[in-house]
Amino acid sequence: MAQYTKHPVAAPPSAPERESTGHLLLRGYIILVLFTTFAHSAVYNLVGEVGAVIALVVFLLATVAIGVPLLARNRPQPFAWRRLPWAAIAYTVLALVSVAWSQWRGATLITWVLLATVTVNALFIVHVLTWHEIVRALASAFKWILGLSLVLELWVALVVHGPILPNFFDRPEGEIDPHWYWVRGNLFDGDRIQGIVGNSNLLAIISLFAIITFGVLYAARARWRTTLALWGLLAAFFLLRAGSATAYACAAAAGVVLVVALLMRRTTTPGGRTRLYVVVIGGAVVLTAAVWLLQKPLLALLGRSSDLTGRSDKIWEKVLDRAAEHPLFGNGFSSPWVPFDPAFAGWIEDHGITVFHAHNMWLDVLMQLGVLGLLLVGLAYLSLLWRSWFFAIDRPRWDLDSTRPYSPLTLLPSLFTIVLLVQGFTESTPIMLWGWMLLVVLSFKIKAVPLVGVGERERVIERGERTRRVP
Repeated sequence: MAQYTKHPVAAPPSAPERESTGHLLLRGYIILVLFTTFAHSAVYNLVGEVGAVIALVVFLLATVAIGVPLLARNRPQPFAWRRLPWAAIAYTVLALVSVAWSQWRGATLITWVLLATVTVNALFIVHVLTWHEIVRALASAFKWILGLSLVLELWVALVVHGPILPNFFDRPEGEIDPHWYWVRGNLFDGDRIQGIVGNSNLLAIISLFAIITFGVLYAARARWRTTLALWGLLAAFFLLRAGSATAYACAAAAGVVLVVALLMRRTTTPGGRTRLYVVVIGGAVVLTAAVWLLQKPLLALLGRSSDLTGRSDKIWEKVLDRAAEHPLFGNGFSSPWVPFDPAFAGWIEDHGITVFHAHNMWLDVLMQLGVLGLLLVGLAYLSLLWRSWFFAIDRPRWDLDSTRPYSPLTLLPSLFTIVLLVQGFTESTPIMLWGWMLLVVLSFKIKAVPLVGVGERERVIERGERTRRVP
């Protein structure tokens, strides 16, 4: 219990400021938006194409309905127009303008609505939530995905005793390619599992994001640390059982960045940081060269083929051929590729399923929006990488006090960014859905609030957290 004086001059103690019911409901809505964005494939598998589109439209309308009155009243604070992630906004505008020369105009319009929905929701999240609230909302969304994945896998393994198809369709007679299944029921047989998202690679990368989020909250001494540790163990279990080589590479890269960032924090002189940069950059060059030279045995060790599971010869060559047709402005935006559009239907197939992205975000952007789009995406990610790195390693300072402690939460943007960049070599998700949302959220929030704990709402939360931790 907190101790306080009974001296008549001293002010009586006051309870920490509590959040209003409206703000709690707002946070709950944002958790639902994050869950639907990260687990969009689960929504698709549950209610089908039409249902998934309706869900996105409903969330867009709800966000506009909630956000417009807040902007009109400058609540919870004036909108930071000058701090917008302009490279990402320019890419979004270019994607819409590309309908003028698009080779698949219907697909461009459909997928641009998806991109605009994600962008608007991301800007709204940054405007109404603080850094602490954003991290906690991400943690809650990940908990829902992991928890429902465990429930679904247990139900399929113990009750159904077999795989299930999307929309719970009955399995047809005869053999069916396992890639068509939503969940294959491999929880207890040692094979790869898919979870509620229906994809092992997606489940693995979400589990990695969850581990990072739970880790920074645990280091920040958030409440219910034992529960956070248990959720982290579940996420680690899913990461291992999903068996994604891309996720393993992302985890290794995030681990290296974490170690370097912590070493940078302990280095107090400019010369010490310079020497550390030289060592790290030199080591990265040597490591990259070693991985390139030993790629075949390393991929074999992970159970993958030297062509990255057909990416280089089946997908990338065809994408480059199409990109060469319109190299400057591209063929038209479509992320993801719309499988029922004649330009994509049957163009590239894997196990009888039309591939819906290039499995490399840079090649995907080059094909869709050409060199101009590639420059904008590169600028957006380079800006985020630069800002998030110094956000993580620089001591928080806004006055003459240079002894403030680091916040573990400032490590999260740089770790998320490096995961997205590494994943972008074999997947295109960093430029659509939750990948794009993370890019916009982190870019905008770092520019608008470059220090955790600054601002009235941040200070209220800081005071509340400190009061709850008083023994």
